[in-house]
Amino acid sequence: MSSAHTPSWTEQLLALQGRPITEEDRRRAALHLLDWLGCVLLGHTSPAGEALSRWAANTAAGPCWTVGGLHLSSEAAALVNGGLGNVDELDDLHRAAVVHPADTLMAAALAVAQREQATPQALLDAIVRGYEVAIRVGLLAGTAHYRHWYSTATCGVFGAATASASLLQLDATQAMHALAQAGMQASGVWQCRLEPGFSKQLAAGRAAQSGLMAADLAAAGMTGPRFILEGEHGWLTATHSKPNAAHAAAVLRPAATAAWLIHEVSFKPWSACRHVHPAITCALQLHGQVGDVNQITHMELSTYQTALDFADQAQPHTRQQARFSLQHAVAVGLLRGDFGLADTQPQSLAQPALMRLRGLIRVRAAPRWNRAYPAHYGAQLRVRLRSGETLEARVSDALGDPEAPMSQASVVAKAQRVMQAAGYSASAVMSLTKVCADLPQAVSLTPLWQALRHLRAVS
Repeated sequence: MSSAHTPSWTEQLLALQGRPITEEDRRRAALHLLDWLGCVLLGHTSPAGEALSRWAANTAAGPCWTVGGLHLSSEAAALVNGGLGNVDELDDLHRAAVVHPADTLMAAALAVAQREQATPQALLDAIVRGYEVAIRVGLLAGTAHYRHWYSTATCGVFGAATASASLLQLDATQAMHALAQAGMQASGVWQCRLEPGFSKQLAAGRAAQSGLMAADLAAAGMTGPRFILEGEHGWLTATHSKPNAAHAAAVLRPAATAAWLIHEVSFKPWSACRHVHPAITCALQLHGQVGDVNQITHMELSTYQTALDFADQAQPHTRQQARFSLQHAVAVGLLRGDFGLADTQPQSLAQPALMRLRGLIRVRAAPRWNRAYPAHYGAQLRVRLRSGETLEARVSDALGDPEAPMSQASVVAKAQRVMQAAGYSASAVMSLTKVCADLPQAVSLTPLWQALRHLRAVS
């Protein structure tokens, strides 16, 4: 039972923030920042981005950069930028926590850093710490929480509050109150994935904004419940996500030498739900072996149940449905040997060859993949040819996971490709890329603000 003398779970999470942050950790944070900026810039070109821009145009000006060249208050900037990273499903992910950390905490950290004129090292350290807390809260909540709650938003708000508190240099008590106020605002339910609309974007944006405001409020003296996570009426209890004591202890008391969890986060190579990536990986492995896809008569894809829950769409009709279609992912991978941004466009969905291939695929959940999830996202693809030959590919971890990492050069190339797809010039993209790479050693964030200010879409 909790008592005044028992460290709360938020206090234990914050106690982990004192570990040293190395140059390697900062380089990793800078890489995630660049990856997120690419996602945000592309997201701005979407209908959700247009809606957020219309809202922002009627908002008071301020000191903080937003996509599209506006400068708003820190709270408004966090909402706008935070709402755009998940639009095209290119955002990073911690598998076991089922949290996309960058979507929420990057926007909050960027806004506070600009408002407070922070150093590059302070920004990168805040990102490392924010990832740590968002991921560990996600690990505490687990897959039971993920069934009904959008973990990126509900857990990400704690990461956004931590990153903001770090930049504001709050003391331990103030930081605890920042997490308490974050917990009072943690929200976002999965009904948004069952109906069309932009509520998923709003949830991520509000989490960024709420985390920033939670830290500002704590700095102003607003106090909150210490046991916001595990208390009798705490957030984990209320969402039916409270873990058992052994699991909580493992999450809250890692080894003293444990690396920062940002290094466990996966990058996404393709514009699709992460649950679809193992299927894409399998299809790409078989692409060269199949040769003529007209020789395929039947396919079976086995994966874990959550992937089916999110992405069993045999004949998608919209871009969003295509990003959440196991069948479309396999068909594209087998036909093209890749899965690009154009492969979720209407003309791709209506292509007869892809429609035929999607219709040949049977999907099912398999015990081996269910047991491995969420620590590993696996799949197996069997392809039957007219000759009677059966081809098979199997992956326990998709490209971009720590076990099959994308190289730094590949992540940078992805970000550059995405930014140019959003309409930005190659020179502006290269400038921003260099600025992000230089951040760990930079003496000021001024080059970053200048690079962002000079971003202009090519007309």
